Amino acid sequence: QVQLVESGGGLVQPGDSLRLSCAASGRIFSFNTMGWYRQTPGKQRDLVATINSGGSTNYADSVKGRFTISRDSAKNTVYLQMNSLKPEDTAVYYCRFITVLGDYWGQGTQVTVSS
Repeated sequence: QVQLVESGGGLVQPGDSLRLSCAASGRIFSFNTMGWYRQTPGKQRDLVATINSGGSTNYADSVKGRFTISRDSAKNTVYLQMNSLKPEDTAVYYCRFITVLGDYWGQGTQVTVSS
């Protein structure tokens, strides 16, 4: 079993920055992928960015050039640096941890971008 604890959400104005963190604990397998997804009411949960244990990254087109995903493997923590935030980035952001042993989700953290 893996537990995920997210932090860093909040209310910001357009153009501001935020950094989300997600710390994994429990039965951690070396080869894994960590990522961030987001969801707004009534819509499906969409990919924002992922990073695997080799450091390869993948981004949604809507966040390329503005968001950066990174990880500290020693701390089993993944980060999402979000710059130039837009109102359309408003959503609940979920951390995801995928290994051959299972697929785990965090509880979600609200990000609201509004003037």
